[in-house]
Amino acid sequence: MSTSSLFSEDRSAEVVVESFGTETDPRLQQVLGSLVRHLHAFVKEVELTNEEWETAIAFLTETGQACTDVRQEFILLSDVMGVSMLVETINNRSLELATESTVLGPFHMVESPSRELGDLIALDGKGEQCLVTGRVTDEKGDPIAHAAVDVWQANAEGFYDVQQPDIQPELNLRGLFITDDNGEFWFRSIVPRFYPIPTDGPVGRLLQSTHRHPYRPAHMHFLVTAQGHRPLITHLFVKGCPYIGSDVVFGVKESLVRDFAQVDDPACAAELGFDNPYRAVHFDITLLSENSQDSKR
Repeated sequence: MSTSSLFSEDRSAEVVVESFGTETDPRLQQVLGSLVRHLHAFVKEVELTNEEWETAIAFLTETGQACTDVRQEFILLSDVMGVSMLVETINNRSLELATESTVLGPFHMVESPSRELGDLIALDGKGEQCLVTGRVTDEKGDPIAHAAVDVWQANAEGFYDVQQPDIQPELNLRGLFITDDNGEFWFRSIVPRFYPIPTDGPVGRLLQSTHRHPYRPAHMHFLVTAQGHRPLITHLFVKGCPYIGSDVVFGVKESLVRDFAQVDDPACAAELGFDNPYRAVHFDITLLSENSQDSKR
């Protein structure tokens, strides 16, 4: 055995990478090799102590244990470290003609119910009533009929339905809508409210230790898909929200911020089943065709 193949501080990363079998998938070898090199370089740079290593292992173990069918603590960790947003940005950096994307978030945990255009998704009767309208088009501006527009948001107190299963109606503030022949969609909801991400787990303690606030600015989530087009995950943010500039998961993009304007129109309010005045927002969405030149990296 050559002594150069033995583990040492100087050659630690190289020895591990060289242990990968020659039949390892090339992409897996590239990703894991880079991870090993960076991880070993980090350990050497900070000269990690045994106690710190044990603390890190305990933290990651607890993060996994905090995951449930309706809570994804590892996604939350990725979000607050900016990794989720970085992955989104890298994978969509050339999509200049499409609506900008942002993070999925940890609460797309259940299948949204199919709803008819114009339906009310706020089932608990709380919050400031709001009409949401929009149109889905391709990069040429042509409407995309029968696109699926999946929406979900927090309630007036800043909680998602899966966080309060004994308080909120099931599937509250969720809906799957299909655009009409003109690519248009509309539904009734409430103005979203800013809220803290869950802080009762390891990620919350991490934020506290680094003196960061836990708040996300008020927003609605959108997952838009259509045959022959690239799927889009994006948000609709409320202009003027105090956390627009300091989103704990770094998800805000200026192009996604909209004014939820007040509408004073008793006749329209009555037609919508709203009190007068109410709020309204319009959000047009552009998808890229799968074969679009702008979708090539």
